[in-house]
Amino acid sequence: MTNLRIPGPTPVPPDVLEAGARPMIDHRGRVFGEILNRVTDRLKYFFQTKNDVFLLTASGTGGMEAAVVNTLSPGDRVLVVSIGAFGDRFANIAEAYGAQVTRLNFEWGTAADPEEVRKALAADPSIKAVLVTHNETSTGVTNPLADIARVVRETDKLLLVDAVSSLGSLPFYTDDWGIDFAVTASQKGWKVPPGLAMVSVSQRAWDAFAKAKMPRFSFDVGKAKDYLERSQTPWTPPVSVVFALDYALEGLEREGLENIYARHQRIGELTRRGVKNLGLELLADERFASNTVTAVKIPEGVEVKALRNLVEDEYDTVLAGGQGKFQGKIFRIGHLGAVNDEDIRSCLDVLAKALPRVGYAIPAGRSGG
Repeated sequence: MTNLRIPGPTPVPPDVLEAGARPMIDHRGRVFGEILNRVTDRLKYFFQTKNDVFLLTASGTGGMEAAVVNTLSPGDRVLVVSIGAFGDRFANIAEAYGAQVTRLNFEWGTAADPEEVRKALAADPSIKAVLVTHNETSTGVTNPLADIARVVRETDKLLLVDAVSSLGSLPFYTDDWGIDFAVTASQKGWKVPPGLAMVSVSQRAWDAFAKAKMPRFSFDVGKAKDYLERSQTPWTPPVSVVFALDYALEGLEREGLENIYARHQRIGELTRRGVKNLGLELLADERFASNTVTAVKIPEGVEVKALRNLVEDEYDTVLAGGQGKFQGKIFRIGHLGAVNDEDIRSCLDVLAKALPRVGYAIPAGRSGG
């Protein structure tokens, strides 16, 4: 079986695939309504929230768009905290809908400084919302979201969070942290195929929704709320993905949140240690290194494309490349969702075999173990 070591879509276990392969049913019928209600209730446990939770037929980017259009109006001033490609995407979405965006950018490979967020908010009291990515998969960095949220909660600003690659894998506490709109997606830590964005909406976000003027239709959470009261979604959902999510959540619930967090931490540490044992350099500041994806600087003289092609063609292992300004400069190892220690050890062993074949001399006495 292919060792799919990218940060999404992530591997889907055979039993989850089988659950998603059941015959279609009436998405407006009683049986699907029972599944939808069960999935929604279970997701509240993983979001750690009593807020409303909805399923949207979309990728994670669609969920980010939903966060913007349901809470803001054209001309609203927003602060976007960006440490990489997905932070930049959040800013681009807000600008596309007419928000006045202030970008608080940090060097790729580092985390955001909550004190700089505090200064930016103090400098512009008219800011209505703060948009931030919790876990930046383009750089392998996890922002100190609890600290950032604490700063935002000192003000009356909305907090909209891209938690696409963190929720369900890394510690995330929607209510305790005061997050107004949180977004994740099925193809990340949930062991499920792509097709669903899952979002939570706080009362503060609903208050903003009542005044928001950005155009919205498919991603209108007001419609989602109205239909969920009838145990339905407004539009045809990806029924197979909902079947799979229903089954996967049952298994994740049995594992338990703290065990899920511990598993990802252990595997993240294993990955980083193995990479360094090969003499390779991590991109991320290790104080904020992600436990769901590791970004690795490509050694001098080695082409990322050549390495990725070799490990896929001859070792049945798939690595991710760099994004944005890091294209051709890094490769990334995804380790979230359906991943165990052996998956990572196998990946590291493959790197130890492949790197010398593309021009990198592993230091004497080093290995990926």
